Amino acid sequence: MRTPENSADLVAAEDVLLFANAAITATGQREFRSGALDQQLSLDFLHTYVRVNYRRVYAASLALDINDHNAARIVLGLLETAGKVSAEERRTEGRLIAARLARLPPQRVYRLFGEVRRAGINNRRTRAIMRDWLAARPDLGHDAVKYRSGVKTAARHVHLRCPQGAEPLAEVGSFLFRPGELPRYEHPLLDAWRRAHYEQGAVAELPFSVAEGFAARHGMKREAFLKRAAPRMTRLERLRTHAVTQRPDVDLAAMPLTRLALYVLALPFEQRAARRAELTGALRTAARRAAGRHAGSWGRVHAVLDDSFSSSGSGQKRRRPLAVALACHHLLEVLAAPGAYRGLWTSGRGDALLVRPWGPTPLGMRVLDALEPGPGGAAPDRLVIISDGWDNAPAGLAGEVLRVWRARLDPGRRTAVVHVNPVYDADGFDVRRLTAGVPTAGIRDAEDLPALVEIARFAEGRTGAAEMYAYLDRRVALFLGEDDREEEKETVS
Repeated sequence: MRTPENSADLVAAEDVLLFANAAITATGQREFRSGALDQQLSLDFLHTYVRVNYRRVYAASLALDINDHNAARIVLGLLETAGKVSAEERRTEGRLIAARLARLPPQRVYRLFGEVRRAGINNRRTRAIMRDWLAARPDLGHDAVKYRSGVKTAARHVHLRCPQGAEPLAEVGSFLFRPGELPRYEHPLLDAWRRAHYEQGAVAELPFSVAEGFAARHGMKREAFLKRAAPRMTRLERLRTHAVTQRPDVDLAAMPLTRLALYVLALPFEQRAARRAELTGALRTAARRAAGRHAGSWGRVHAVLDDSFSSSGSGQKRRRPLAVALACHHLLEVLAAPGAYRGLWTSGRGDALLVRPWGPTPLGMRVLDALEPGPGGAAPDRLVIISDGWDNAPAGLAGEVLRVWRARLDPGRRTAVVHVNPVYDADGFDVRRLTAGVPTAGIRDAEDLPALVEIARFAEGRTGAAEMYAYLDRRVALFLGEDDREEEKETVS
């Protein structure tokens, strides 16, 4: 067993893991046991603390599987304090920022640009980053219609040149800053927006989120409007309106696994039961896609899945913890060897499709069941616990069971135990842990489970800061595409 280099390295490793867990799970929204203000204050402190003390790690976090909310906050924090680092560090941060912005949803980026403007960050480097991102957009006319205020704010902040004439950029400039100047637009969406003010037929040509407002203005019936607008909807918009449109071209299996689990849990029990084959097949297909090359590589896997009442989440994150558990259930079934998976819900239910948030959290009892040998008398190779960590029936039993198991029955660590927690604990500045001897990682989307299990091993205390920084450097290189370039150089040589 490796001992960390010194106490300072141990503290650094713990701080980095603390921030990684928060950046993955926390979104500043209300949770089951804490309000939105508590979440926001806790995140404010963590971002400031890590940016000041571990700026290299703070920037490198953009290469990890953190959520979009915290990625945007990191970008804003780096841009606000760019004057405190060297030119070389600014170049590295700039590449990370550009790469992360390219992966963020456009509405999130435009919202971030608005915060940049309100914060008064207007140096040449920031304007160049924004200008490059705008130049890389596939259709700025589409953005101008769908995210009009965001594009307008960004264009003003970077002093985007919009010359007069018939060029595409000139049309966008006229649309944003000189409405009514042109009698018609060459860009089809810009002209559809113009015509939609007085012509119902043009409404269906617009992006769905924009068309909804015009449909209400024209008094169009909701069901008829949805069916006409369906061809222009995004996958998520089709999923949200599927109950109304009932279009056969909605491919549930193509949806991201966690998003699909949220959709399934929002359905009434009667619909879930009636559509069992369709929904279960879609969940398994999405799980196989999420597992990728890891499918079947985890051996015998037992899982404890939390469907207690606290998994109902909050009004802002409705059923999110339960959806993560349901998605992980199907993903772990694919990751395990064929026929070597066993999932145990805290409620004792055996039908995953009909789970609902109910009752206390008897994690300790379910962990005991999960550690029992499976067919053939073999202990599981992996025990995965998906829970918010509030073990209360009885309190603390899960941690004690795992401590005794590790100390007395499995000191050789034949069974790898990991706890993944979908809920950020604002008071503890981290996700809640079951016991010190079990690695815990925050999780937001089930699709990130294989990568998070790799991160969780640093929480066991058997590796030092050097290994963790090496892991971050590898993730940064992969994120920026440097590994691919190195492989190309080796091939050429």
